[in-house]
Amino acid sequence: MSVAITPAVRDLLEQWLTHLRGVRGRAEATLRAYAADVTDYLAFQSTHLGGAPGPAELRAIQSRDLRAWMASQRARDVGARSLARRLSAVKAFYTWWAERDGFDATPVLSMRAPKHTRRLPRPLTEAGARDMIDGVAMQDTRDWVQARDMAVVTLLYGCGLRISEALSLTADQLPLPQVLRITGKGGKQREVPVLPAAQDATARYARLCPHDLAPHTKLFRAIRGGPLGPRAVAKVMEQTRLQLGLPASATPHAMRHSFATHLLDAGGDLRAIQELLGHASLSTTQAYTAVDTARLMEVYAAAHPKA
Repeated sequence: MSVAITPAVRDLLEQWLTHLRGVRGRAEATLRAYAADVTDYLAFQSTHLGGAPGPAELRAIQSRDLRAWMASQRARDVGARSLARRLSAVKAFYTWWAERDGFDATPVLSMRAPKHTRRLPRPLTEAGARDMIDGVAMQDTRDWVQARDMAVVTLLYGCGLRISEALSLTADQLPLPQVLRITGKGGKQREVPVLPAAQDATARYARLCPHDLAPHTKLFRAIRGGPLGPRAVAKVMEQTRLQLGLPASATPHAMRHSFATHLLDAGGDLRAIQELLGHASLSTTQAYTAVDTARLMEVYAAAHPKA
């Protein structure tokens, strides 16, 4: 979609994204999402204000202009959660711009996001997680592919890694140590213990892999030897969950959720789990206590004689 943006505003947007990339260390996927959200906002204001706004017009934006944009988003069936994310991107842009050029961005920054119900993580049971790990190893006839898929999913569950973090591992990290240093979102580093099961699964894959695992190349490879992509992992897990009758929520990220929930069930400390997951805020990790409470209430309702 072609959006009318003045050269001055386009330059501002590029400078902001450069700042986020270089100073804040934001991931490219995050930058693309931010750019799309702010560009969409600018496209609306171009129509709303009767022409592509320049910096002066954007600095003069009032609350009514923000409300009009938000109303247009809802009219397009944009959900409350997505709208809150888009508003957050617009606010982040204005925050950087106002600090740089010294103007009052209160009308934008004071706009409240729509309320939305926070979705709780949907982990697998311990048996479901084990079945998923065993099941992905049965989806291909090639030994090395079986070993690869099992190793990846074992790392997701055994170490609580994001799929992007598991697929970012390089061959020079072999054999996997007892503790891995992982670079997560925003370039934040954390140390994650590696269970013997994950070490063994990865070592077996490396022995069977027919491709040259040269130092500093991606550890996990696709069929033709290129880097393994997240879609391939999601697909093999989808095939497995259908065979096992697991819920649609049994995705790669659900293995990370399961890691955290099962640690909490076993008495793990919430702060320690926060560190292992690489969450910047404890409130994000606290979602798992809500999962635990919700499951407890289900058991209570089913088992209590007066329920």
